[in-house]
Amino acid sequence: MRLSTGRIAGSAFSMAAIVAAVVLVVGLGGKGEERGGAAPWLPPALRQMTHLSPMPSNPAPAFTLTDQRGRRVSLASLRGKVVVMQPMDPECVDICPLVSQELVDAARDLGPNASRVAFLGLNVNARRERIANVNAFSREHGLDRLATWHFLTGPTATLQSLWRAYMISVEINHAGELVHSAPMYFLDPQGRWRWVALPQVEQLAIPQWGHMIADVAEHLLAGRR
Repeated sequence: MRLSTGRIAGSAFSMAAIVAAVVLVVGLGGKGEERGGAAPWLPPALRQMTHLSPMPSNPAPAFTLTDQRGRRVSLASLRGKVVVMQPMDPECVDICPLVSQELVDAARDLGPNASRVAFLGLNVNARRERIANVNAFSREHGLDRLATWHFLTGPTATLQSLWRAYMISVEINHAGELVHSAPMYFLDPQGRWRWVALPQVEQLAIPQWGHMIADVAEHLLAGRR
């Protein structure tokens, strides 16, 4: 079956396009990191590699979905935790598994603080939206070992609404493969947008990505701007 290889749209949906969409939808009225420069606490090379960009600190779109354990999860229920949200395809065999390892590495780097960070996967595959689909992917890639991992899914219409709200492009290409954009969002403990990054697809970059995710999460846990 060629429904999906889990490809991430690159040049077709660039980081510049993601940031531009965020600015248009979220607005410029926030008072967050966007006025203080792009993550000066991170090494410049890491900032460049991850394309980490600040966002206006406005409330992120609300949602209520079901995770891989069949539990209802809402953005409101995660209040008090930093949220790392990543679009993911439970049928993906190349890019999404690499991002999964980045999240696992980040949780390890966070140590005890990992319990204060919610790692979310947002299902982008409307043909694989059953709980069994997201549960199988979570177990296969070790994400089920993270206490605060939630691979969120739900009815097609609900998922499509969230894709639009979070500026995620999802399409089937001419080869019948599912292609999606992959902005990684960081929300603060109050549920506000803070940062967006574009996941690296090279396996050798996984450790650096894990460090970056952990560093941004700790920065937000400390309440720093």
